[in-house]
Amino acid sequence: INIKKMKKPIFIICIVIANLMIKSSYLNSYSDPSPFLGSWALTLPNTVPGWIEVRQEVGYLVCDMLWGWASVFPLDNVYMDGDKLILTRNSDIIRKKNAVGETVLTHTLTSYMVLTADGEQLTGGYYTPEYDGLGVREEPVSGKKNPPLPPAPDLTKVQYGDEISLFNGKDLMGWKMVDPNSTNGFFVKDGILENDPVQEEGKPHIRYGNLRTEQEFEDFNLTLEVNVPKNGNSGVYLRGIYEIQVYDSYGLPQNAHHMGALYSRIIPGVNAEKPAGEWQTMDITLCDRHLTVILNDVTIIDNQPVKGITGGALTSDESKAGPIYLQGDHDKVMYRNIQLRPIVQ
Repeated sequence: INIKKMKKPIFIICIVIANLMIKSSYLNSYSDPSPFLGSWALTLPNTVPGWIEVRQEVGYLVCDMLWGWASVFPLDNVYMDGDKLILTRNSDIIRKKNAVGETVLTHTLTSYMVLTADGEQLTGGYYTPEYDGLGVREEPVSGKKNPPLPPAPDLTKVQYGDEISLFNGKDLMGWKMVDPNSTNGFFVKDGILENDPVQEEGKPHIRYGNLRTEQEFEDFNLTLEVNVPKNGNSGVYLRGIYEIQVYDSYGLPQNAHHMGALYSRIIPGVNAEKPAGEWQTMDITLCDRHLTVILNDVTIIDNQPVKGITGGALTSDESKAGPIYLQGDHDKVMYRNIQLRPIVQ
């Protein structure tokens, strides 16, 4: 086109059309993130349960994630690419050390998830660069949107069914291993349910398993006594998806990984632990995805919302009934007087 010979009105129209086309292309490269906002139950590679919450802040997106056994953590970056959501996480790997063992070269390995939203469903893939840098491993990911959290229940109006004794003080009747192929470190002695995952020095590591009730429950009040040794670490899982931490944290500051916490999610409001080796009482109420924990007669979590599963969950689906399960692959721990009252409101 000879612009010099073009009549002025036609020239102006062409400029306007060109500007509109450029503007349209620019706008189309930035999609609306609203279909992704909220809390999602994920099924990660190898059917590992996961969770994300995507939020719109002023001028940017953020995402918290739970991957398998990990704690909840913020992702390194979140952005839209057209109609897809991209989530990235970084990990540093040591490539080279010198003769005295000092690190002289590190690389940052960036894995990323590409997700597409279709109503209440997510589909996509997780992409991990191979450790040697020669290729990328692709694995499928799917998700389902979690329903909104209900308001906090009025616990003074909650009605309970008959009390169920989960442990008879004699044997493991009513319990089974989560993974039947794992080693069972649980046994009953003198009316006490003990776990002792012994590892012998110089011998192959033994993979001890977790112990679960055969029965499954929805909402309930659970009471028990627990004795954790010095530096001991274990957990009690509600419905198989929410871990109440069992840990020797006596004298330490409040933390979402300490005794009575909802693991990595809810920090106890006060410290109420006893020293290691002493029997401690737990009174736990789960109702309408809200949690109350009374540790040693002190309320440390008061009817707080539970935003998602915790590490080690059996499933990412928070709508299902599930078992009580006791973590058996960490340290020695003892339990007694395990009672449950189902909520029947």
